[in-house]
Amino acid sequence: MGRVSVAPVEIERPSADEEVRPDLPWVTIVWNDPINLMSYVTYVFQTYFGYPREKARKLMLDVHHKGKAVVSSGTREEMERDVQAMHSYGLWATLQQDG
Repeated sequence: MGRVSVAPVEIERPSADEEVRPDLPWVTIVWNDPINLMSYVTYVFQTYFGYPREKARKLMLDVHHKGKAVVSSGTREEMERDVQAMHSYGLWATLQQDG
């Protein structure tokens, strides 16, 4: 019987100057716009995310007064879905990695 030879496997590791980022969650941000009524934004947050009225209203007020609010967090795929949903409701939303 012949011998089986195995080639060494090189494991790629980041170099010392490469930034290694921890596995941070992603967030969906809804931005203020001059079009949608505050009551409508509250309705969307209640309807899509299932937030209680008071939480939806607080987030809406953050959007209105601060210009934006983080409305959800999770995996990138989940946040892409939430951003698409906000767009379908006519809201301006983006996603970014938290941190």
